[in-house]
Amino acid sequence: MTALTLVCIVFTVFIALLVLGMAIPFAIGIPAAVYLVLYGGLPALKGLGLMSWGSLNSFTLTAIPLFILMAEIIQRGGLSQQTYRGLANLVARFPGGLLQTNIASCAVFAAVNGSSVATAATIGSVAIPELKRRGYSQRLSLGSLAAGGTLGILIPPSIIMIVYASFTETSVAKLFMAGVVPGLLLTAMFMTYIALHAIVRPRDISEKPIERTPVLFLRSMGDLLPFAGLIFGTMGMLYFGWATPTEAAALGCLLSIVFSRIWGTLSWSTLREALRNTVRIVGGMLFLVYAAFIFAYAISVAGAGEQLTSFVVGLKLSKADLIIALFVLYLVLGCLVEGLGMIVITVPLLYPVLVSYGIDLVWFGILLVVFVEAGQITPPIGINLFVIHSVSKADFSDILIGTIPFLICMLVLLVLLVQFPSLALWLPEQMFGPSR
Repeated sequence: MTALTLVCIVFTVFIALLVLGMAIPFAIGIPAAVYLVLYGGLPALKGLGLMSWGSLNSFTLTAIPLFILMAEIIQRGGLSQQTYRGLANLVARFPGGLLQTNIASCAVFAAVNGSSVATAATIGSVAIPELKRRGYSQRLSLGSLAAGGTLGILIPPSIIMIVYASFTETSVAKLFMAGVVPGLLLTAMFMTYIALHAIVRPRDISEKPIERTPVLFLRSMGDLLPFAGLIFGTMGMLYFGWATPTEAAALGCLLSIVFSRIWGTLSWSTLREALRNTVRIVGGMLFLVYAAFIFAYAISVAGAGEQLTSFVVGLKLSKADLIIALFVLYLVLGCLVEGLGMIVITVPLLYPVLVSYGIDLVWFGILLVVFVEAGQITPPIGINLFVIHSVSKADFSDILIGTIPFLICMLVLLVLLVQFPSLALWLPEQMFGPSR
């Protein structure tokens, strides 16, 4: 039995376990262990101990719990509500009103957070009551929040990028820099669509005149001051090369505690709850990453990666054909598996293929993040759809229909990234020099 045949068996078992409702880490880890036994018998399991230590003893992965803790402190400390209020006074005067605030708030929150789910849940819980009270279109409101939440993994810092970097040995700092321009571009596309919708269908927008006074402007800037400090304390340190991603995340945690205490409502009880929830989230996330490392170890032992590379190269696909095939693959996976699961399942297999095609791993990392973004608002798994549904208690079809225009914006961004790779590569090349 060839290694590729064993890989097909493993994927079949994986899909079957998912359909039966098994948790993703077990659905990945169990077939990988079976794969090792089928290939090399019980002695093949002896290397798991050393592999476990070597894979998780990673300085790169230590940034994940720190970024999640920072997001938890911000959410529970009241800074997100204050930031939304400040942005509403500044941005809501544009066509689209508070819907523009939804996108801007998601983009700002994404700049100090690494999770799409946390971004959608935090901004959604603040925005939805106000949107309902003012009578905005429910579909457009919920769609903007579900899609805006995906900015949490494109605008750095991004947990997805950190995990991708750990599998491909790519610089996390370069990936973060590469996500800035596409993230801002996608934010602008979302806001442009909302403005056009407001102009064409004004009945969907409940505009409320906003008082424009120097006092209100200064108050709004004061509301945004803590987040501005957090952004500089995390991403600013990275931009100037003063800190590694892990060090920047640690500083961000410290600043979030100080700012949430001064400007927010952080207390010892909310801090304990933030720590407790961080442990719960990180435990599940790193268990999934560990299961993926077992899978990566299994396919490396059997040489399946090399065989898959030879098979794909033998098809004589162009780079464009390969990208289209991968897009279809991730679109299908997005209907079955959440974003992090998509990364840990596919990247260990695709890595040697990407290297053989000479594809820039930083550029592909950003492309992959946009693939995952689209998957997060694609039914039936689209996790952001369920997050907004749980926050709003609205009809699921309204959320789904409301996200379609934003999904189209993501597809346009994908086309632009393929046609103009410099959109992702220009900033990291300016900061760190050309990739080698």
